[in-house]
Amino acid sequence: MKVMRRIKKGLAILLGISIGWIGISNAMSLYERSQNKAPGQMVEIEGSKMHVYIKGKGKQTIVLMSGLGTAAPVLDFEPLTEELSKKYKVVIAEPFGYGWSEQTNRKRFACNMVEELREALNKVGIREKVILMPHSVSGLYAMYYANKYPDEVEAIVGIDCTLPKMCDYFNEKMPKVPTFIQYLAPLGVLRLDAMLRPQDVYPTSGIENYSKANLELTKKITAWQGYNKDVIMEGEAASANMEATFDMKFAEDLPVLIFARADDRITEDGKTTESFYKMYLDGLKHGELITLEGKHYLHHTCAKEIAEDTSKFLEKN
Repeated sequence: MKVMRRIKKGLAILLGISIGWIGISNAMSLYERSQNKAPGQMVEIEGSKMHVYIKGKGKQTIVLMSGLGTAAPVLDFEPLTEELSKKYKVVIAEPFGYGWSEQTNRKRFACNMVEELREALNKVGIREKVILMPHSVSGLYAMYYANKYPDEVEAIVGIDCTLPKMCDYFNEKMPKVPTFIQYLAPLGVLRLDAMLRPQDVYPTSGIENYSKANLELTKKITAWQGYNKDVIMEGEAASANMEATFDMKFAEDLPVLIFARADDRITEDGKTTESFYKMYLDGLKHGELITLEGKHYLHHTCAKEIAEDTSKFLEKN
């Protein structure tokens, strides 16, 4: 009986500590949000506020588009933004559920993501043609954007970006984000993980290219809303978005530059990442593929090279 009482008492204490931590974590989130205001503009779209950050005053406008699960796009793209903004106007419209943007109940289909981005650009006065620079899954949104609104896109520069036929080409399935992850931030689990294992939140490579202030704020934003319901919905919609864009391709006269990781995989039938991208680039008047040494987030380590090669490509096309 004494053992059972001790177990019950221990469980009660553990429950109390857990509830207390949840309260503390959420209180910290509220405080941190109040102390770290969005560095850009907040615009209202479909009843929710989206954060749009602009840096640079160049004549051409580059729109950086983040990948699935990148908690704070503005902070994640910072090294690349710094390099590109020396010559171009750089815009980052953080999708709903990311960075300082609020969450939404709209499905994360490509059509919605693109319409929200277009409206956000319009509301901050961006009405000229833009150069879309998508990373990872946002390659699908860039493809949709360029096909639906070709007169609004000057060029596309992909960073290890997902394109519609990728899963079909490699006979793979789009990875899914477990639905339970959306509860980790409200329960304070992500904050605890960021405190104990900051490497889970920091860039996996190129950390030396980020300031201490950037990394600390990334930890906080991850604790606020990392992997929330919008991110889960986006992950669940990935296959549908791939299917919706499956038959789309780049217009023959659209300049397209793709940065890819130096190939580290090859299938039994000889398919590689390079051969996949070339399938989309072949036949274009201005199509180019550049391979870089690095991981999926190439802009973490190769920001300067990406900016320089992008400038050369745009100048000659």
